[in-house]
Amino acid sequence: QVQLVESGGGLVQAGGSLRLSCAPSGRTFSSYVMGWFRQAAGKEREFVASITTGGASTNYADSAKGRFTIFRDRAVNTVYLQMNSLKSEDTAIYYCASGLTARTMTTGTVNYWGQGTQVTVSS
Repeated sequence: QVQLVESGGGLVQAGGSLRLSCAPSGRTFSSYVMGWFRQAAGKEREFVASITTGGASTNYADSAKGRFTIFRDRAVNTVYLQMNSLKSEDTAIYYCASGLTARTMTTGTVNYWGQGTQVTVSS
């Protein structure tokens, strides 16, 4: 049984930055590929970024590449999503997830989901 808890969301002006955190609850998830997804109001959940267990390899959606950075701190078993140059189109609930492979994670095939944290970007 693994629980993922996201934090760091909030309201920010366009062009600003936020850092999201994903921490385990109940069990560690250091052996899993980790990722971030988001779901805007009225839209389907979409892949944002993923990172391998050791943090050596990352994947990004086109919308995130160049602006967002995913990284992990294994010492505290936490995964982060640094979001810079935020746009109004980034407004969504952001979800942390864990899975077995980075490849399948891009399609939303994951083992565990967090409950989400709201990110709102004002124009």
